[in-house]
Amino acid sequence: MWFYASFIIEIPERTIPMDWKIELVSVPVSDVDRAKTFYVDQVGFIADHDQVVSDDLRFVQLTPPGSACSICFGVGLTEMEPGSQKGIQIVIPNADEARQHLLDNGVQASDVDEQSWGRFVYFADPDGNTWALQELPDYSKMNQQ
Repeated sequence: MWFYASFIIEIPERTIPMDWKIELVSVPVSDVDRAKTFYVDQVGFIADHDQVVSDDLRFVQLTPPGSACSICFGVGLTEMEPGSQKGIQIVIPNADEARQHLLDNGVQASDVDEQSWGRFVYFADPDGNTWALQELPDYSKMNQQ
């Protein structure tokens, strides 16, 4: 997994800003083609790459619409057991619409879970890797109270 984070390195006489961003998260799956179909055709991710390097190495990269961070899966990419990736979270503009999109495309999704820190919808891929979709609260209204 490649990732970046943002922090400042202090060196005598100068400060160097570092800009690190999470770019790619590995999702362990048992059937690459089934997973690609699920994420692209049902969930709505964009297929960026599907490269077979050898019989032992295949790399598939998909990106949620509007996201700067992608997921990858394939053959020979991770030692994680299929279905062991739990709780990847995506911020969405509207939980009701996201849930309906999933249901309309044959994805089992939870009811909207209302919390003071957001509205959530949960789903899993065919291997059991789990996802949380979060609609952020309107912080401008919270700050007025």
